[in-house]
Amino acid sequence: MSNDKDTKTKLTTASGRPFVENENSQSVGPRGPLLLQDYILHEKMAHFNRERIPERVVHAKGSGAFGTFTVTHDITNYTKAKIFNKIGKQTRMLLRFSTVGGEKGSADTERDPRGFAMKFYTEDGNWDLVGNNTPVFFVKDPKKFGDFIHTQKRDPHTNLKSPTMMWDFWSLNPESLHQVLILMSDRGTPVGYRHMNGYGSHTFSLINGKNERVFVKFHFKTAQGIKNFLNKEASDMRGIDPDFSQRDLVEHIQKGNFPKWNVKIQVMTDEQAKNFRWNPFDLTKVWPHKEFPLIDVGVAELNENPKNYFAEIEQSAFAPAHIVDGIGYSPDKMLQGRLLSYPDAHRHRLGANYEQIPVNKCPYMVANYQRDGQMRVDDNGGDAPNYWPNSFDGIYADPSYKEPAQALGSTVADWFDRNGANDNDHYTQPGNLFRDVMNAEQKANTINNIVGAMSGITGPKRDLIVNRQLCHWFRADANLGMGVAKGLGVNVDAVMDAMKHEPALV
Repeated sequence: MSNDKDTKTKLTTASGRPFVENENSQSVGPRGPLLLQDYILHEKMAHFNRERIPERVVHAKGSGAFGTFTVTHDITNYTKAKIFNKIGKQTRMLLRFSTVGGEKGSADTERDPRGFAMKFYTEDGNWDLVGNNTPVFFVKDPKKFGDFIHTQKRDPHTNLKSPTMMWDFWSLNPESLHQVLILMSDRGTPVGYRHMNGYGSHTFSLINGKNERVFVKFHFKTAQGIKNFLNKEASDMRGIDPDFSQRDLVEHIQKGNFPKWNVKIQVMTDEQAKNFRWNPFDLTKVWPHKEFPLIDVGVAELNENPKNYFAEIEQSAFAPAHIVDGIGYSPDKMLQGRLLSYPDAHRHRLGANYEQIPVNKCPYMVANYQRDGQMRVDDNGGDAPNYWPNSFDGIYADPSYKEPAQALGSTVADWFDRNGANDNDHYTQPGNLFRDVMNAEQKANTINNIVGAMSGITGPKRDLIVNRQLCHWFRADANLGMGVAKGLGVNVDAVMDAMKHEPALV
């Protein structure tokens, strides 16, 4: 069936219901939380989570190790989370690294973001902080996530990776520009996992003992120093040792050379969030460090290799929904989508009782009324009641753990897109990154990497996709656009003409 827009086939759900909103999730106001009633979002994500078995749909190839998180600075004025309640306190943790788009047998040095997923075994339950080695992401609405990942996987026709699919999607979604620029820089091919930063990426919230809430971003700065492969070095290493990152991590921990990351946070008040020039909950944008400086928190150290990879790494399951008292969510739409999607993926891949697998199990007492199901491995509650409330077991809801109410900015539910004058500014931050952060060598490498990647675009729509993406590069920075255009042998005048006559995708 043709995919051209002049066909008369309606967009429908799996049950045949025609619908319109395939890109924007329904929310309470432009920046409010998403609604459970948005069935289209749930259908897209639920089907996407079940497309591959048994390996992970994304982050399929990974490495991991156990270690400790040590508090070095007092942040109890921001949070009552027990993990942070005393300087010098140590908490056992698991950190899993991964590539994002590749299959389980892919090479570690592919140009790809790297997953950075942490599980902290705290006395108030397990806290999962699930991020990447970049502070931003390709899309800002979860309804687009499955479509994006499809473009990073294999062409359903040829079963080959397709630069045409990738650049077609990116050129039609200018919000991806910030992450694509980072990916095309040398940061897209880090030297193993020890020499890269990690980020919680999403905006979360912290709640202190007075029930006061602030918004927060988590940063993990490598103590080993940042090192990246150049494009040719990464390509060569794919042939020399496709498991380079796995080998590097295991061997250094075996030698006692324990990798460390300095843990820091950025904090934003509710009032600052309301007045910030961009949507602070947009995953495609960062909070400038000059305005929201990094605050020291502690040190994460990996000092123990897993005894069995499958049991402790392949079966590990991380979900941003798993928070603890003193840490909360935010109106970040991608975060809201992941709250549903990640546990759903784990229940499909590992079973409804995936949190009973030892690596995922809370080391302290768990009390609830979940019973039965596939892979139940404990006593299934024994002879205790399986309902609540009851008159027998004495389990109670502790009111001291009640979260404070959060004021919402709107009572209007809709599928918001153009949320404000700056919410669809997808060019300022990537432009600043290229102009002000990269040095001359890094700029040249980035342009060469983009040219190499875009050279793979083929087919009858090639010129359309190339020119559309070039318009985005020019809007971010003229020198960036000019460098890519020259590298691709494209007539710059034609691109300028397209920018004048074609409406900007913003």
